[in-house]
Amino acid sequence: MPVASLRALNLSFAIACALALPTVAAAAPAGEATDLDEVVVTANRTAVSVNDLLTPVEVLDRSDIQRSQARDLNDLLRGRAGITLANQGGAGKLTTLFLRGSESDHVLVLVDGIRIGSPTSGLAALQDLPLELIDRIEIVRGPRSSLYGADAIGGVIQVFTRREQQGFAPRVHVGGGSNDSIEFGTGFGGRSGRGWFGADYSFRKTQGINACRGAGFPVFAGCFTDEPDRDGYESHALSLRGGVEISDQWSIEGQALRVEGENHYDGDFGNYSETVQQVIGGKLDWRPSETVHVQLSAGRNVDASQNYDLKGFGAYPGSVSPGQRIGFFDTDRDSATLQADFNLFEGNTLTAGLDWLRDRVDSNTVYDELERDNKAGFVQYQGRFGNQSFEASLRRDDNEQFGGHTTGGAAWGLSFAERWRVTVGYGTAFKAPTFNELYYPFFGNAKLKPEESKTWELGLAYRGDNFNARIDGFDTRVDQLITFDSAINLPNNIERARMRGAEIGVDTTFAQWTLAASASFLDTENRVGFYSGNNLPRRAKRSGRIDLDRAFGKFRIGATAVGYGSRYDDVGNSSRVGGYGTFDLRAEYAISDALSLQARVANVFDRDYETVSYYNQPGREWFVTLRYAPKN
Repeated sequence: MPVASLRALNLSFAIACALALPTVAAAAPAGEATDLDEVVVTANRTAVSVNDLLTPVEVLDRSDIQRSQARDLNDLLRGRAGITLANQGGAGKLTTLFLRGSESDHVLVLVDGIRIGSPTSGLAALQDLPLELIDRIEIVRGPRSSLYGADAIGGVIQVFTRREQQGFAPRVHVGGGSNDSIEFGTGFGGRSGRGWFGADYSFRKTQGINACRGAGFPVFAGCFTDEPDRDGYESHALSLRGGVEISDQWSIEGQALRVEGENHYDGDFGNYSETVQQVIGGKLDWRPSETVHVQLSAGRNVDASQNYDLKGFGAYPGSVSPGQRIGFFDTDRDSATLQADFNLFEGNTLTAGLDWLRDRVDSNTVYDELERDNKAGFVQYQGRFGNQSFEASLRRDDNEQFGGHTTGGAAWGLSFAERWRVTVGYGTAFKAPTFNELYYPFFGNAKLKPEESKTWELGLAYRGDNFNARIDGFDTRVDQLITFDSAINLPNNIERARMRGAEIGVDTTFAQWTLAASASFLDTENRVGFYSGNNLPRRAKRSGRIDLDRAFGKFRIGATAVGYGSRYDDVGNSSRVGGYGTFDLRAEYAISDALSLQARVANVFDRDYETVSYYNQPGREWFVTLRYAPKN
């Protein structure tokens, strides 16, 4: 069944060019010594030098993505500090991300500054974001509600689409590999005078694997069905962007991303979906002086899916007709921000802003409410005095459904012995209930309150010429956790949880080898009710990742090792998912300055493992890619 066409994107992009998003600076590659002058923008909503940040941030730029030869975002992020992923059956299947042990909907995901995710489920469709259209990813660990509002209890992940360099730069790639997988992509971009522009298209298709091993029919376990077939995935993605510096003081830019997918899966009610992820936005930027910067940004995220049962299988044989559409969810998120930054004096910045967000739902499921908005104001101060740094932020949100909520954060850092730095931080955060939790027929509870958290952080970092290391500890306590209350047969704010742990990261260069390694240690606890003392589900207590690369002239080789400890798949801790480790090998040969050949073997030892009970993961896979990208 064909998905919706891409023609709507042209109108969306025209609208986007009249709107706004922040321009961002390049960040240092992970696994290499970080240039202390490089900046990130996600942590503080302003451009801040890596050396001045008081919160742990990991940056993956285009060279990291291409060198890793990862096939999707799930593949790129697995094993990294603080991150546990749960995937339901391979490419294109539902993937949830747990950051520092927080819930999967406690992580705010942005694309080019625009908040994405489904207002009904509360989840961002990470599995649908194509790596080939991504320029950089910034991962901020720790609470950020005092700057971004709801959802940022565990942290913020921001994805930046492709950005252009000077001159004209065409590119194309084609690849193929295991499970009848093929990929193709092409694009171009460049800058001329005061303007810049770009466009990229990406296609991906795989026959996939059998998503769920089932348990025999009819057995109500796992994915509640037994469909021993291959569950494929196909996606088409288009990215457009452009901008112009109108004068030395004014600039305008806009961008649009649309991804259309076809996904086969194993389920008790439906086994095929057509999905759309769309993000459009833009920014109007004004710099009246060297000390004042004002920006007006706006955008929209569309998260839509239509679900079908191709076999007429349903919960029981014959319950629906083959090919019947069994449901649809079409959600929109409109947002706008007015932000002003004032450089008071060297090293001291005051930021103030206003945010507006509106969520809307269109579905065959009947909700009591289909729309809500949120207004907010925030202020932040960043100061540096000699070898000490300080930041403080405060935000007030006014939500149409749950009323007002205030969050704050503060951090202090001390540099000593030239290369060392210690940081201490505290922050509060909250998570607004989703439309499903509030209004789903016979399930929602409109009286729900936001989940609330308090987090303490302590960090120690060392930055050398070719060796960087960091250790961060955290303790997060969440109140008003939403869970099913059997006393009222509805979701309710009855639980509390605690997540504490430590993350260690090292990157260095030795004997022409580049090494990046991280390890995470996590302890989670449900602290009230029948399951008090149990671990929170789907979080591994131990995880780690090692990336090792070296270039030999035109030839480059690399390896990645990822390991996760065991985890439980349910709140009762009765279903245990075993730990696992995988090992990947990759190689790349520069045929010319513009042409390169890449080859990768993932899960070399054909490890059999799961990240969610009953849902399979790919075994050994290979993939070969030919890339053409002439340099400017």
